[in-house]
Amino acid sequence: MRATVPAEETDLPPSGRGHALRRVLRRPDFRRLYGTRLASQCADGVFQASLAGVVLFSPESAGDPADIAAGFAALLLPYSFVGPFAGVLLDRWRRQRVLVVANLVRCLLVALVAVEIATGVSGTPFYATALLVTSVNRFFLAGLSAALPHVVPPTQLVTANALSTTSGSVAAAIGGGAAVALQQLIGDGSAGYAAIALASAVGYGSSAALARRFGPDQLGPDDVERSRRETVGDVARGLVAGARHVAERREVLSALTAIGAHRFFYGISTIMTLLLYRNYFTDDGFFRAELAGLGQVFAASALGILTAAAITPAAVRRFGKHRWVIGLFATAAVTELALGLPFTMSTLLPAAFLLGLVAQASKISVDTLVQEQVADDFRGRVFSVYDTLFNVTFVAAAVVGAFVLPVSGKSYALVIVVAVGYALTALAYRTAVRRAV
Repeated sequence: MRATVPAEETDLPPSGRGHALRRVLRRPDFRRLYGTRLASQCADGVFQASLAGVVLFSPESAGDPADIAAGFAALLLPYSFVGPFAGVLLDRWRRQRVLVVANLVRCLLVALVAVEIATGVSGTPFYATALLVTSVNRFFLAGLSAALPHVVPPTQLVTANALSTTSGSVAAAIGGGAAVALQQLIGDGSAGYAAIALASAVGYGSSAALARRFGPDQLGPDDVERSRRETVGDVARGLVAGARHVAERREVLSALTAIGAHRFFYGISTIMTLLLYRNYFTDDGFFRAELAGLGQVFAASALGILTAAAITPAAVRRFGKHRWVIGLFATAAVTELALGLPFTMSTLLPAAFLLGLVAQASKISVDTLVQEQVADDFRGRVFSVYDTLFNVTFVAAAVVGAFVLPVSGKSYALVIVVAVGYALTALAYRTAVRRAV
């Protein structure tokens, strides 16, 4: 495999670690890829807010657990069956071209979604179009993660991941906040949500323009034959080879399993929060219910995400990626019990902060582990499987919620189950990495 950065740049003295962020930002190629992500994920936040308004807070929405689970399943699960196969193509196609074309396709699709919202299209046709936007988005994000080692050296991957994925999540939260503010100005009817959806095309177009400035082969993949057509058999064999590649790397396999478990428990907490703000809480001074209250939750989560970016590089250097992830999941277990069980808005906001920190810090660590230990010509399909794992476990959480949660979202038993689940995940991951290393 061809080196993606000059070898002399990978060995940095310990004294320079305090300036890791500055060193990463000095790289023009990183800044360009970073901008590509920020513009796209800000648009994601705008588009997702328009969908949330239509699905959860429109007068026609029932807002019960089964409806929410069905919505998540329709938007996330179908891509999960094709995502790993699409990942094989990320290891064959020029990733620069993928980033450009994916954004342009999304511009067209969100315009179609806006028309459907404005004209009252619902049910299967609406979900099918929204699914296409989501599917292209997941493909795009996997491509970004696979491309990152081409713009920074290995010793800067933790910092680059901390900055990129965290800023991307914050950008999505800012986009969602901007959409809520826009909704206050233009109203919450079909025309308003349609205008919000259409506004996301600005971000996707900007992202495409930034990605186009990379050279065709600059983002990889390296040393692959691109001229021949890929048959279904080729893609299937590539997927099997990727699975074997991960199975041979026990640390990667353990990390992906652990973060999949985290995503399940985090998903249950998310569904509970949506239901609580939709059906249980009422406005109480500073604390707001419904969509405005969810905006406060997203803000608290975004603050946790920012904090994760600030502390994770130093924490990984001090404790190592494995011990840091174990500590994060243990923190999540305590958070669920201490701040989740009261079922008040005043405790859910700090819980959102801490769980946002846990989610982002663990993802930064696992992303880096995958980038370090997976070869470049397997990286696209591994990140696609990783992304699929995120989708499937979240949908599984939504399905569980549909069966066991009341319409209000308030369930003491389920909070305790989630807390115990986090604690067991931390313990199991600790055991697995001891055997793997």
